[in-house]
Amino acid sequence: MDAFTAGILQRIESTRSDLDHARRTGDEYLADVELAELEDLHRLAAEHGVPIDAH
Repeated sequence: MDAFTAGILQRIESTRSDLDHARRTGDEYLADVELAELEDLHRLAAEHGVPIDAH
């Protein structure tokens, strides 16, 4: 796995965790921000052929 792929996958995992935390604590604004970031990361991964699981 190259550094780009590893970096994207790590950022996706981190953002998922942050999104889960925001949702559990009821921070709707932060949840929206994290969801937008996650969508951007998924788009970036798809554009570069990085396979991601479907969580």
